[in-house]
Amino acid sequence: MSVLKEFKPAEVWKYFEKICEIPHGSSNTKMISDYCVEFAKEHNLRYIQDKSNNVIIFKDGTTGYENSQPVIIQGHLDMVCEKENDCPIDMEKEGLELIVDGDMLKAVKTTLGGDDGIAIAYALAILDSTDIPHPPIEAVFTVDEEIGMLGAADIDCSELKGNIMLNLDSEDEGHLLVSCAGGATATCHVPVRYETVSDVNANKVMKLTVTGLNGGHSGVEIDKERANANRIMGRVLDAINVKYVCRIISVAGGLKDNAIPRECVAEIVIADKDFDKIDSLVAEYNDIFKNEYKNTDKDITVLFNSNDDSNIKSNDSLNVYSNINSNAGTNSNLINGFDNSCNIEVMDTDSTNKVIAALVNLPGGIQRMSTDIKGLVQTSLNMGILKTVKDNSEVSMSFSVRSSIGSEKQELIDRMDCLMRALGGSVTCVGEYPAWEYKKDSTLRNLMIDIYKEQYGEEPIVEAIHAGVECGLFAGKIKDLDCVSFGPDILDIHTTSERMSISSVERTWKYILEILKRLR
Repeated sequence: MSVLKEFKPAEVWKYFEKICEIPHGSSNTKMISDYCVEFAKEHNLRYIQDKSNNVIIFKDGTTGYENSQPVIIQGHLDMVCEKENDCPIDMEKEGLELIVDGDMLKAVKTTLGGDDGIAIAYALAILDSTDIPHPPIEAVFTVDEEIGMLGAADIDCSELKGNIMLNLDSEDEGHLLVSCAGGATATCHVPVRYETVSDVNANKVMKLTVTGLNGGHSGVEIDKERANANRIMGRVLDAINVKYVCRIISVAGGLKDNAIPRECVAEIVIADKDFDKIDSLVAEYNDIFKNEYKNTDKDITVLFNSNDDSNIKSNDSLNVYSNINSNAGTNSNLINGFDNSCNIEVMDTDSTNKVIAALVNLPGGIQRMSTDIKGLVQTSLNMGILKTVKDNSEVSMSFSVRSSIGSEKQELIDRMDCLMRALGGSVTCVGEYPAWEYKKDSTLRNLMIDIYKEQYGEEPIVEAIHAGVECGLFAGKIKDLDCVSFGPDILDIHTTSERMSISSVERTWKYILEILKRLR
């Protein structure tokens, strides 16, 4: 049963609700892509669906607009799939459960996918309409934006005739985005070796859990200085390893390189005689972190429990790999103080030290602020995914690296590579995308400013953003592209607290329609 049928604009909410019924996380976009194709077929509209699942749908201009310059309406099909630990929904196979709370639309215990489902809903409502005046429309729906804008990088734009683009992938009503940072996903690979120790008598297998963090978008919210669970884990492991005998079995945290991780879990082996001391040390660091992050992550907590403690409610999406390569090991009965009798596979001392060194010393967070635009983060990076890859005998750390200065982005990657080489590892980069440079003479931006002042009675905020958007990739493919990114209010994107303003969606809809009307 629809929970949105009473709200306006009815057609937009109808399509948004349908989108929410279809699983459409990054790398799982075939169903939502096919849905858009079926929509085009049902409406007798020309379409293109490529091998990546990108979709382009074409619609002629309405009466009086037949010969107008085509307008590109663009958004992405994929969403970030996050859920609470006790959420039963399988986001790979099931849709979302929507609820309305006052003016806010939310999903029960999951991300909402307003980023960027609302863009697709707006576009489909326009394509479906018979009474909205508009130029020829080229609706461009890309995939895998959230994992490196892979769809936009792959899409063939040769069939597009327009060079005016409305990108509907912003989350602050009244903000017109006109420039963004470039970026890349850089993954550091730390090779590790394994050997055998005991988990009984002299030793304990323990679980460290960093939890209670707020997370968020690594571009939009990197300036909030929130804690990164993976980097916090590195500090705790280093503090333990400096004073006591410690070996890592596995470590894992975060799900998306562009989301600040909220949880991290490590399995370690310690000497039984050190348990009380380490327990006290962890308690001490709890106090340190609560003080350091009292204004950003007040609920930050480090838990130190035995591996079989049923009170630990680990996020099932954080895969902690403890079944390490059984062929690696040693026949020694005593390994650095551990009694070898029960064949528990752990990283050797050198590997443990290297993993901790990487977690502690790899750069993170804001690296430089812009000296041209006040308050704009110029260069940053986020360790979004940390995992133990048992098949490759490595620990990998994936970063979203961003900068509006290409050389600074490269310098960060070079620094990471320098450290990895010192640790015997390497760095791989994928999903690199260019910065979207500010267009000084923009007809579209000037028109949108004028319309906004008429409809809202105030000036919009024209800004650049540190987060990557697909406009940069399209600017590299479409000559003289004139583009503005905007959208309704969506709060706490990429988290389970994500919510979208219903009234803002309606106001933004009226704004879009007036823009199209004047682009004759």
